[in-house]
Amino acid sequence: MSIRILIVEDELQIGRFLQLELEHEGYLVDTASDGREGLEKAQANDYDVMILDIMLPKLSGLEVCRRIRQDKKTLPIIMLTAKDDVSDKVMGLDMGADDYMTKPFAIEELLARIRVAVKRQVSVESKESPGLLRMGELVVDKDQYQAYYGNEAIELTKKEFDLLVYLMENKNIVLSRDKIVEKVWGYDYMGETNVTDVYIRYLRGKLDQRFGTNFIKTVRGVGYKLTNDGS
Repeated sequence: MSIRILIVEDELQIGRFLQLELEHEGYLVDTASDGREGLEKAQANDYDVMILDIMLPKLSGLEVCRRIRQDKKTLPIIMLTAKDDVSDKVMGLDMGADDYMTKPFAIEELLARIRVAVKRQVSVESKESPGLLRMGELVVDKDQYQAYYGNEAIELTKKEFDLLVYLMENKNIVLSRDKIVEKVWGYDYMGETNVTDVYIRYLRGKLDQRFGTNFIKTVRGVGYKLTNDGS
């Protein structure tokens, strides 16, 4: 699986250099040139590591870090700054940064720190219950029969929950209406033929419409899929 990294850096030459070096190492890289753009991208997408400059226009790196930590509890954040100041380092770590580098730095050291951050993240995720399903900020706990978006619980009926679990277990896969009915309602279901469409509408109301997301996609003439591609 490819590692996806977000670079938030307003110095375009540095940002481009980092992007090219990381892509050369096989990483998938997105960039942002100001704090607000970086925050929006981090909130809308799933990243494995975030490289975040402190001195940014529109929104400081410290504020970006603070806001991200409110939702994405475990996203590894490596902060960058031109200031070799202990107080800056302490503030960054207090806001939730995992690591800290002072410019100028050797790209080999940054690559090593990225590898450490990724390994740590994999270790944290491997300790989670196998009953947990995740897609971005959407979490489904099969053991507790509960769904969450960020820190907010989503109240679902049993069939709504079962449908969401099936979609999560097959995320990014197009599922036909007949297949959904067979897996969620049973192969011998004899009720309304549009039951899938009805319950997809219920889920969208409680998830996409409530939180402004776009997880549930309609594939015309086929069925539905759950994805977090932002389209």
